[in-house]
Amino acid sequence: MNSNTAARTPLRRTALTAGVVAALALPLGLTVSAEASAPTPAKVSAVAPRPTVGTVGEAVTRVADFYGAYIDAKGDYEDPDGTLATALREHYLTPDLARRLAAWEDENGADGVLRAQNVPAQWKVTDNGAVGNGHEVVVTLTFGSGGTTQKTRLFVLVERYDHIADIGTTSNH
Repeated sequence: MNSNTAARTPLRRTALTAGVVAALALPLGLTVSAEASAPTPAKVSAVAPRPTVGTVGEAVTRVADFYGAYIDAKGDYEDPDGTLATALREHYLTPDLARRLAAWEDENGADGVLRAQNVPAQWKVTDNGAVGNGHEVVVTLTFGSGGTTQKTRLFVLVERYDHIADIGTTSNH
């Protein structure tokens, strides 16, 4: 074996070793980068998403929109928005109902839209059918939480021009 061969052998081993390392590292590097760039799966919620559906001109949707916004305006304990609550009443209620509710509130010391002094924790709106030229919607308000809840059912009459004409505790059927 001559001196040239002896000098090239470690060089060949080094080149061979570097080639093997590169050949092994390249696929590993691609795998790692592919895993790193793969999108992480979304967190799975224990609660299934609940759809909310509304239709323009539908009495149930109109009442649900009003009660949802009204309760939000009144129920912000840190900063209730009385101006918004008043504007919502002006927009959704007939002038006659607004006057009757004001009289009811003076007499009872409570909010006439909610028929209560406080704001409900939950509400549900369901269709109750046509009544004359209008439509009746049942609003179920749940006050309190846990084992101490109280439910109030209100019957809301929507006139044919989409304004709330009456809110009562008995049905118009």
